[in-house]
Amino acid sequence: MSTRVLDGKVALVTGGSRGIGRGIAERLGRDGAVVAVGFARNRAAADGVVERIRKDGGRAFPIQAELGRQGDAASLWASFDAEVERHSVGEGVDIIVNNAAIGRSSDLGSLTEAEFDELFAVNVRAPFFIVKEGAGRLRDGGRIINISSGVARLAMPEIIAYGATKGALDNFTLNLAKQLGPRGITVNSVAPGIVDTDTNAGWLRGNAEAEAYAASLAALGRVGQPDDIAGVVAFLASDDARWVTGRVIDATGGAGL
Repeated sequence: MSTRVLDGKVALVTGGSRGIGRGIAERLGRDGAVVAVGFARNRAAADGVVERIRKDGGRAFPIQAELGRQGDAASLWASFDAEVERHSVGEGVDIIVNNAAIGRSSDLGSLTEAEFDELFAVNVRAPFFIVKEGAGRLRDGGRIINISSGVARLAMPEIIAYGATKGALDNFTLNLAKQLGPRGITVNSVAPGIVDTDTNAGWLRGNAEAEAYAASLAALGRVGQPDDIAGVVAFLASDDARWVTGRVIDATGGAGL
């Protein structure tokens, strides 16, 4: 079991019920943080993550908010406030992980205005206002970790709008780090490459050719796993990362080198 370096900390992980978010939530829980597991619709999946954290000796609770709608951040924090009071956690939050996102998009020729607007609403606007609404709750010395993507620096025209949202998120990281630095709050992005999650399952799992291709893109020669990303997030959430801020941490396994 990991050293409980986050004892006494409270973490919010959006999109924490599956995939990379689940890996992050469970790792922060093992490290001692009380974890608010954000989810949109799948309560059963969120409850499963909470149960796993509790079985590992941690504390967690689910919070529901469907992102991408007007008032989503206010709704999320209202749910958070109610749950921390109910679970006697105390006021405030120490770690915000903006992980929830739509992980695909059409190419330029097929992209509609509605799809574009939805992508930016979930992937960019939601994190922006989650931080804006949560800044007063975030304790000095806290952490904001935005889950970006390697496609913010690698050209992939087939998912052009998705890449654009992650580029915007990285710029958000940069500006937040400057603004919140005087409070001792660090802000960083983590940029995964191809990770074996439910989002990629349709084209990746059980397809030896696709898996070999995905593995070939990484210098380390394999497909990423949620735990690979969770480990980087856990470092950034810890005191060991207190002098790292405003950075995009590449977690692609060396894609595009």
